[in-house]
Amino acid sequence: MIRIARLEVDSTQLDLYRTLLKEEIAASIKLEPGVLTLHAVAEKGKPHRITVFEIYADEVAYRSHLETPHFKKYKTGTQNMVRSLDLKEVEPILLGRKKKM
Repeated sequence: MIRIARLEVDSTQLDLYRTLLKEEIAASIKLEPGVLTLHAVAEKGKPHRITVFEIYADEVAYRSHLETPHFKKYKTGTQNMVRSLDLKEVEPILLGRKKKM
């Protein structure tokens, strides 16, 4: 299951938002076997526009992720910072990655 989240964050709260997002991603990767990939990037020149690329093992893993304490902390902590959220489920065409040497 692959999702892309596009967010616009209140620029006056961007540092705190990034801290909470980093904590949530680190906990999700460490604690949840069904969370396979979480990548967060900011648009160059517009750091308040953030995109998160998410890959879960399946729908059950995604639903489980939404119920974790670290995700709930992130959602509660950032609810007044996020100005807009566009969440899309997408179909993979090709997911490529170089192997580490």
